[in-house]
Amino acid sequence: MRRVSVFGATGSIGVNTLDMLARQPGEFEVVALTGGRNVALLAEQARALGAEIAVTAHESCLPQLRAALAGSGVAAAAGPAALIEAAQRPADWVMSAIVGAAGLAPGFRALEQGATLALANKESLVAAGPLLMAEAARHGATILPVDSEHSAVFQTLIGEDIAAVERIIITASGGPFRDWPAERIAAATVAEAVAHPNWAMGARISIDSASLFNKALELIETREFFGIDPARIEVLVHPQSILHALVGFNDGALMAHLGAADMRHAIGFALNWPARRPAPVERLDLAALGRLDFAAPDPERFPALRLAREVMAAGGLAGAAFNAAKETALDAFIDGRISFAEMAPLVEATLARLSAADGIAAAPDTLDAVLAMDHLARVRAGELMSGGFGQ
Repeated sequence: MRRVSVFGATGSIGVNTLDMLARQPGEFEVVALTGGRNVALLAEQARALGAEIAVTAHESCLPQLRAALAGSGVAAAAGPAALIEAAQRPADWVMSAIVGAAGLAPGFRALEQGATLALANKESLVAAGPLLMAEAARHGATILPVDSEHSAVFQTLIGEDIAAVERIIITASGGPFRDWPAERIAAATVAEAVAHPNWAMGARISIDSASLFNKALELIETREFFGIDPARIEVLVHPQSILHALVGFNDGALMAHLGAADMRHAIGFALNWPARRPAPVERLDLAALGRLDFAAPDPERFPALRLAREVMAAGGLAGAAFNAAKETALDAFIDGRISFAEMAPLVEATLARLSAADGIAAAPDTLDAVLAMDHLARVRAGELMSGGFGQ
């Protein structure tokens, strides 16, 4: 029986992961489940799966979690230290689905146990890609991608020589604003940005998708995971979200991965790898679908992709700064402090404020260095907003 932990169990990826675990009864022993403020759901999940421990990221939620788990035999804990302790519990397979930089440290601790890390926390590769991959190699751990695009690339490359790859194309739905004019995008509300046309996701990742910051992070992820030159990574807008990625080879062939817009495919593949098991996802009817549409992304309306390429060219700790500035801008938009259209300019201005003297050019060779740059970028972004940015 395999021991598994799920970090970010109450989010959309976590909920879908637990659904897949429940469909294979008797195969898994659940070690740790973690979540945020949705303590009722976290406790319900932990009871249903008989987890050893349930952890909320917020210490103020601990009394509620303890009460919800009373008499269940499931231990309750809270706070960053508890997340680390949970990640250090021996497990064979760990889902890393905490959103944002908060998922960095637990993922690293899971790798120290030699676990298979199913990586849905894209920020880990964006902020600390070389360090994360080196840590996995050092401990004999395996990292499997769970983003639908990177899972698609991974699957397409099975049995292939990466040296024969000319290009990798990841697709983007374009989000809810793909056809909006710039002036309408500038006035977009949080509710409009959250309304993704294809995927059922959490609010933060839905807004990232609307701004294409999600795809910007995935550009960097592609470089870090597959080791391909950034100039050979392309983004293609594909409104139907049916074709998730293509790999182009040196003989001119393009191999594509298609599937329904359902994260349980990528999750199930990572859960059962190297085997394939049946998954409860829709089977495509291409005749009924009729057509697949593609277009180039608009760099003027969606500058996040340009910023990602500049970050990859800069190297060092620029990825950590980029992600931290993006998270700060996202928070500011959600809180009504800046407009949707001001998020990318705030990220760009934050990166411009960070110099070599701040250490941004240094290699991401320790987790402490990555987290220090993350903190500094948030401070710089905060200073810009305090100085009247966007007003």
